[in-house]
Amino acid sequence: MQLLVTGGAGYVGSVCTQVLLERGHAVTVIDDLSTGNREAVPAGAHFVEGDVAQVGRPVLADGEFDGVLHFAAKSLVGESVTHPHNYWQGNVVTTLSLLDAMLAAGVPRLVFSSTAATYGEPESVPITEDARTRPTNTYGATKLAIDAAITSYATAYDLAAVSLRYFNVAGSYGGFGENRVVETHLIPLVLQTALGQRPDIAVFGSDYPTADGTAVRDYVHVKDLAEAHVLALDHARPGAHDVFNLGSGEGFSVRQVIDTCREVTGREIPRWRRTGARAIRRCSWRRHAGRSTNSVGARSTRTCAASSPTHGSTRRRWATAPTPPGAPDLHPHLTRQPASGNSASRGGRCTPRRRATARPASAAADISPGGKPAPNACASSRAPR
Repeated sequence: MQLLVTGGAGYVGSVCTQVLLERGHAVTVIDDLSTGNREAVPAGAHFVEGDVAQVGRPVLADGEFDGVLHFAAKSLVGESVTHPHNYWQGNVVTTLSLLDAMLAAGVPRLVFSSTAATYGEPESVPITEDARTRPTNTYGATKLAIDAAITSYATAYDLAAVSLRYFNVAGSYGGFGENRVVETHLIPLVLQTALGQRPDIAVFGSDYPTADGTAVRDYVHVKDLAEAHVLALDHARPGAHDVFNLGSGEGFSVRQVIDTCREVTGREIPRWRRTGARAIRRCSWRRHAGRSTNSVGARSTRTCAASSPTHGSTRRRWATAPTPPGAPDLHPHLTRQPASGNSASRGGRCTPRRRATARPASAAADISPGGKPAPNACASSRAPR
């Protein structure tokens, strides 16, 4: 198929582009490089630099595209609260322009990279697709608005569409990984500390109802996520807009992530904890991935332990620490925590995501799974996507 990938110079978009090329698809990437990197666009993809709202229509009109995978978005939760105009304009208005351009060019399929930030504070876990959507920040609200627009276009114009909701993404693939100027995710922040680029890693909260007292999060490997987008492209049905949560169903605590990075790199990783009342009310954010597994065929096959060693871009990767085969066996201290019930009643598991199942929640140690910056968070930390 001939496909357009928006945001293909970013983290998830670049890996998805690489997977699409490996499957034999012809790929065009649009990215304004505001947060992406030109070198992250895989060889073999045609690259167009520019704002999707401005160049999307001429690009789609100039070719016979079979589908669009839409990753381009503004995604810093904290910034979305302080500068909401940029998010309503950059996310919602831009996507409406893209939908109109697809309609004009007769492009039949859309896969939208959404977020579990659309759910807000969950009433129960695991979070299923029919859970109530009550976003607690502008970022989540804009993604939910886009999902509503896509449903309208699918109903009125026979568009075949799928939205994927997820939280924390980890790992790298094919030399493509996270490489941001403003980093907010836990694993790269920990690796930056190991590299000496940060003095320490801040851990906010040490009294969660988990085995070691730190919040547990559900990570999905970026390759699994990319493959889920490809499967969603094949699943999309004319006149329907399906929404799937993505999640691995496994939880790893902040402390476990730090310990694994310390073991893999062989470096000491200083950390400090903020004591006192926790900044968030819930720490159990497990997504239910059953629907995506049954309907789309998406399965999470990689673990947090396998994500840490080669998480960053090639320039920041630990050359001496390749992803170990059979990672779970090589890291026995990364024990899987209970996968059922909620943390309040069980006192055992506080697990967010595959984007795990989903993703607005933060992967940063000082950001809550609900996407709210923790009070008194260190100045260098910002809310993640």
